[in-house]
Amino acid sequence: MALWTMIFRKMAKNRWLQLNLWFGLTICVALFSSMPLYSHAILQRTLFKELQQQQIDSNIYPGLLRVSTSISGGREFDMLRSQIAKADTYMKNAPERLGLDSQSYLMMRATQSFRVLPANATEREAKEMTINGSIRTVSDLENRVHLIDGRMPDQKRSDGVYEALVTQKYLIDLKRDLGQEFIYTNKDNGKKIRILLVGLIETKENNGYDQFNVEYYNSSFYIPYDQFQHDFVQNESILKLSVLMWQYSLNYQQINIDSIESFLAQNAAINNYFNMRLGIASVEMPAKTSIATFIEKKEKLDIMLWSLYSPVMFMLAFYLYMAANLIIDRQKTEISVLRSRGASRWQIMSVFAAESIILGVLALAVGPFIGIYFTKILGASSGFLEFVQRSSLPVAMNSTSYKIAALAVVGSIILILVPAFLATRISIVGHKQQLARSNKMSFWHKTFIDIVLLGISIYLLVGFNQRLDQLKELALDPNAIQVDPLLFFMPAIFSLGCGLFALRIYPWFIKLIFWLGKRWWTPALYSTLLQISRSSSQYLTIKVFLIMTIAMGLFSANAARTINGNMEDKIHYTTGSDIQLSIHWDNDAPPPPPPGGAPGAPAEDPSGIAAPKRVSYTEPPFITMTELAGVETAARVFKKDDAHFSSDGGEDVTTLYGIDTFDFGRVAWMRDGLLNYPINSYLNLIASDPKAVLISRSIADKYKVKPGDRISANWSGLDYTGFIVYGIIDYWPGWNPLPVGGVSEENDSNVQKPNLIVGHLSYIQNHLALEPYQVWIKLKEGAASKLIYDDLVKKEVPVEEMIDANQQLIRSKNDPFRLAINGVMTLGFVISMMISFFGFLLFWVLTLAGRTLQYGILRAMGISFLQIIGMLLSEQALTSGAAVLIGVFIGNGVSDMFVPLFQLSFNASEQVPPFEIVRQLSDYMQLYGVVGFMLTIGLAVLGIRISRMKITQALKLGEE
Repeated sequence: MALWTMIFRKMAKNRWLQLNLWFGLTICVALFSSMPLYSHAILQRTLFKELQQQQIDSNIYPGLLRVSTSISGGREFDMLRSQIAKADTYMKNAPERLGLDSQSYLMMRATQSFRVLPANATEREAKEMTINGSIRTVSDLENRVHLIDGRMPDQKRSDGVYEALVTQKYLIDLKRDLGQEFIYTNKDNGKKIRILLVGLIETKENNGYDQFNVEYYNSSFYIPYDQFQHDFVQNESILKLSVLMWQYSLNYQQINIDSIESFLAQNAAINNYFNMRLGIASVEMPAKTSIATFIEKKEKLDIMLWSLYSPVMFMLAFYLYMAANLIIDRQKTEISVLRSRGASRWQIMSVFAAESIILGVLALAVGPFIGIYFTKILGASSGFLEFVQRSSLPVAMNSTSYKIAALAVVGSIILILVPAFLATRISIVGHKQQLARSNKMSFWHKTFIDIVLLGISIYLLVGFNQRLDQLKELALDPNAIQVDPLLFFMPAIFSLGCGLFALRIYPWFIKLIFWLGKRWWTPALYSTLLQISRSSSQYLTIKVFLIMTIAMGLFSANAARTINGNMEDKIHYTTGSDIQLSIHWDNDAPPPPPPGGAPGAPAEDPSGIAAPKRVSYTEPPFITMTELAGVETAARVFKKDDAHFSSDGGEDVTTLYGIDTFDFGRVAWMRDGLLNYPINSYLNLIASDPKAVLISRSIADKYKVKPGDRISANWSGLDYTGFIVYGIIDYWPGWNPLPVGGVSEENDSNVQKPNLIVGHLSYIQNHLALEPYQVWIKLKEGAASKLIYDDLVKKEVPVEEMIDANQQLIRSKNDPFRLAINGVMTLGFVISMMISFFGFLLFWVLTLAGRTLQYGILRAMGISFLQIIGMLLSEQALTSGAAVLIGVFIGNGVSDMFVPLFQLSFNASEQVPPFEIVRQLSDYMQLYGVVGFMLTIGLAVLGIRISRMKITQALKLGEE
């Protein structure tokens, strides 16, 4: 009990230090626990979004489960009846096995198809009428159909006549009206079935969950379910059963990411159960395809989260170590005294372990709930340091979060105990010797850890860049690279190595400044320079800490801006403008052949060889496109992907663009720096000559074509037309210059690169052919896409295809990987700034407390309070200020070197324009603002403490 009393008194005495340590532990626990929470929540929301989008695109309810099977012959009726009863029971329990609630359930049964004749059929009708039908039923029939005319069937009728419902189309095919009777006669035994038409039906419009359409089964006589079950399932009839169907509408919003594997396993079990059990079976579950991809997505997202979190974890670990080290430094005298009085190292360690465990338990109690808050912040981010009012993520604590949080606490406690363990080795004499030798070289520099860290990170980076270059050259998928997990720690390792190396040189720089102005420095500045140059190791911890937090904060900001910018640039470049439209052109092309049918025979030339017919097109009025609501400018862009060109150097396949130079320059999007000159300069270059064209670098290099040369181009069925080369380009809006992966040339040393020719649309139409072109549209400032959508419907424009860059940007922002990047980078930046503030205050408050005697003596010597503040200000500028500047330089360098790691998130064959580092001035301003606020608050706190310092108390402390 006495030990615990001592521990609590000790913690109370150092409550502010313990509070800082608890703060670091809590943030660490929150960060670690938020990882599985965020991964689960973002994938859960994305799954719902994808299933909802699937419903919009295909008009099929995602929770649909439909099992249908034919009934094969050759089995006894009793056995068939038993198997159907077992199948009914099996499907009745399907929702429970899948773990989802049923919103709707129906069963549909049908007999074999048979020939029916009206009871009053004429002799001619009896010979020529070939109308087939089947008796069909669906459970709860009266609530699933809408009665247009007539009445519902009476299933209690006892004269053997089946009262049935039919659709309007089938009634027309039967050529009779309601109230007429139809007869089926079995050829083998002559038995008859009589059917009376009593009602006309259609599908109920408000039957959204059922996905059941009576019109789909037009050739059917619908009778009540119980009647069908009694006469055709429970008892044998002259009509055999042909089809059984069970259909559920399940609540897909209950699908949980954690139960995906179980869900897919149950789907496979349903397939296996019905496989040839009754006949040929089909199991439809539209959500299965989307759900199956989420296992792979979860693995990829977990890897990305670890890569994004790793720099933040590194900083938190450094903060915890620094805080623990500062606390232990303050207690080294006490520890050495206890050691000199006989206390063992393990007894002292048990005290610190007890303190750490208490703090760890408190952090574990609070941290996971802060982790939930972190997760909600991550879910609300739409960009780096950008938040939107979207529905909150479905976050719930789970066992995985607590396990990871507990592991984080254990790891943090071990990290905190390392300085305590090292301190217990020193006796009181050794401790006093250390205090007297405070200017000796630090452990980091004596062991050349900075050089080792730089060497490791540069070695890994060079190896990675070599593999990345190969990936780009071959346009392979990023998964082709085997990534070393250590790569994701490289930014933090490199920052630490650079920071330590800079601080190895920095004391010499301070000594140089001191020596140059030795005769002119004021007493305050003289004292500061002397203090910093002689006690450089004393400031090492805070300087390394500030360098790390600033560098990692900038890395987070630049990485997020770069990834967002490149994703958006890719969408803009691929689309070429705000909207791409393909409009239907009237033509004389023959209709497509029916399924299984042969196409019409082509015309033949005199030689007897079949020649494809040229299709003639009628161009719709382009003025309609320019007058659409919300349109600022529209341009005609003809694009032929399978054109051919011929030059003196050879011939090849090419993509041919036909444009109106003036309109194209107003609508096209192009990132600066992709071309040697602005895109409008190239358009002006070819504007004056109708034959002028621009060619891609691939044509120029491979076929030795240069400006001024003549080339010819055509496509299938046309003669070559001549052009004159005016310029060579590397990129063009909407064109991908990267090779198709894996397609190599004869020597296998190069990869086949796409070719491009850009010419005048009018010249191509007049000398080659008039074929459909795309309409590229630039919207007015602030105009929403809905404006143009509504106007297209209003003017009945026959749109065949539309690509909207704004909608693609919205989908991109909701991508789980982009949400993870923006959220974690934002969180990393905020945590970096937060812990740098607390770490800064902690260090300087403890430093000031340790130098009370020094400041007291200076005041007693006549140094004024303002001069003391000046000393602090210069000391801050030469330590913290210098560390911030070094951190900014290192952060920029780390961004240039390591942000390209995130190219692994992109497909190399689709990453156009090329990956480019993006920096935003506002991030730097926010960083400088936080640092300025931190220094100001720190100086204010230190100034207040110095103003309250009593000279007599300091001198008395010196006497003691």
